[in-house]
Amino acid sequence: MNDQPNALPSLQGRVAVVTGASRGAGRGIALELGAAGATVYVTGRSTRAQPADSYGQILALSGLQRVPGSIEDTAEEVTRLGGQGVAVRCDHTDEAQVRELFARVEREAGRLDLLVNNAWGGHESFNGVFEAPFWEHPLSNWEAMFDRGVRNHLVASRCAAPLLVRQGHGLIATTTFWDRDRYLRGSLFYDLAKAAMTRLAFGMAQDLRAHGVASVAVSPGWMRTEFVLAGHQTDEAHWHERPALARTESPRYIGRAIVALAGDANVMHKTGRALRVGDLAREYGFTDIDGRQVAPFEMEDGEDGGA
Repeated sequence: MNDQPNALPSLQGRVAVVTGASRGAGRGIALELGAAGATVYVTGRSTRAQPADSYGQILALSGLQRVPGSIEDTAEEVTRLGGQGVAVRCDHTDEAQVRELFARVEREAGRLDLLVNNAWGGHESFNGVFEAPFWEHPLSNWEAMFDRGVRNHLVASRCAAPLLVRQGHGLIATTTFWDRDRYLRGSLFYDLAKAAMTRLAFGMAQDLRAHGVASVAVSPGWMRTEFVLAGHQTDEAHWHERPALARTESPRYIGRAIVALAGDANVMHKTGRALRVGDLAREYGFTDIDGRQVAPFEMEDGEDGGA
């Protein structure tokens, strides 16, 4: 495994907040920011002493006994890789906790260069059904994906924006799913939530542009998260043995995309756009941790509903 970023800038002296960084994409992003030398505030609800307790359905489906990862694990790895990891427990549905998070960043670091919106509640209502007509999906999916997903991103952005605006520079990166406005057939709530996140990044860019602050949506492909690996009864060392995972990429691939964007002096040229990780890899010249430059994700025939 290649722990060091390739063809990527140094972020020494930069300060980032990554929400939902106990596992998955958030963890991968935080680790790559650490490898680039940044100070990273790692936030989420899962601590070593008290893992998040709302993942019962997906744990049962994945055969896991407890939620993988914690903010402390991620923060320590950030530091090991060369950055400075700071673990902060934060329930991103609670606006008071989010306000205090950014007040703490300002007190301790005196600046903020990057907010990564990644806290996502969609897994909390996952019942194993990937594809069904919208009337068969439970409304709990809406609550998980919008109230504990899209809203999380808006709340964090509202709290971070005044600090970024006062500085006159910075970046908000919102993780999403986007494949050139295609419709993700069979998962209307997920499609709506991700479209809302992409539009959120676009709308925020309009208000932030005059202040020199960029806002982008960043879309990975199919990531080998802890839950995906568990669902396929494998791990990061053996995923190659599962043909079904051939199209996957590690969560650190999107991390390298975020590092490239954060270190790009011309990132304002991209503000408001939805960007695929594979396209950014080609543009900036980075690879995934296994040395592959994974192609931009594209839905296969039959997945596009034509929206």
